[in-house]
Amino acid sequence: MLSLILLSVACLVIGTGRPAGATRAGAHTPAPTAVTTPTDSTAFILLWPNGAPGALDTTDADRPSLTVFRPETPNPSATGVIVLPGGAYGGLSVTSEGTNVARWLNTIGVTAFVLHYRLGPRYHHPFPFDDAQRAIRLVRARAAAFGVIPNHIGLLGFSAGGHLAATAATRFDVGRSAATDPIDRLNSQPNFVALIYPVVSFQRDIAGPEPLHAYAGSGLNLLGPNATAAQLADLSAELHVTPLTPPTFIVHGTADRLVSVDNSIALYRALVHAGVVAELHTFADEGHGGGLSVTQPGMRVWPELFRRWLEARGFLSSEIQ
Repeated sequence: MLSLILLSVACLVIGTGRPAGATRAGAHTPAPTAVTTPTDSTAFILLWPNGAPGALDTTDADRPSLTVFRPETPNPSATGVIVLPGGAYGGLSVTSEGTNVARWLNTIGVTAFVLHYRLGPRYHHPFPFDDAQRAIRLVRARAAAFGVIPNHIGLLGFSAGGHLAATAATRFDVGRSAATDPIDRLNSQPNFVALIYPVVSFQRDIAGPEPLHAYAGSGLNLLGPNATAAQLADLSAELHVTPLTPPTFIVHGTADRLVSVDNSIALYRALVHAGVVAELHTFADEGHGGGLSVTQPGMRVWPELFRRWLEARGFLSSEIQ
């Protein structure tokens, strides 16, 4: 149900939602005691210490990892956010869409984890997706050591990283109970998702006549040159939204010429139809990129909007604001 519409010259805000306490898969998942936890000084964690499945080599590019950023004053809500930088699945904007964002999250008491996922053309789908799922499971498994609650783990993705976050939010699983690795027994559903100028769809009505070459070649890097229509549909997140999709916060500029705002609108419509908690902010005359968007006068407000959204949904306490 549409609960909020606010239209101004600079910003369109749309919200919809179900009660914050609605059942979410994986809530209150216990952390397995058999998993080795990091020390307080740990800032860099390999997702698979003994080598990632399908790795082609042992370089940094073949070893997906998390960089951990801990707040000086943890928020009482004990929320953790995994940050997924963009880069068209061929690179990572680690500074503007990773490190800077993580440090801002720390200022509101949130523990942040910047994900370095595997990239094309060396690695195609499902490897980036596998890395995102593993990151969620790992943070959930070590929640106590990181000072977060297992059902307060979210994703914050930018551009192609937004596509990866949206994919993880619509394609999660409950884990494999018979897995030898305790981490793989946990579910991979994020408890909330934030998408900033995200790639969402590889459908021609949104991506254009050549979806593989849209969004600076994100599809080509992700799927390779011979992707089928079925694969493009499989990785169009708006087609896979269900009532179990986690609460979603979306930001996009209407003047974005690299990734059309139609991506976010299509996803928002699917979320509304499924009855998922959702909020969409669109900004007139704003383009693509920028991370915290400190150079863009309109979109620079999105971090505060996101902070308020987290607080309203119970993922952030107002005690240290």
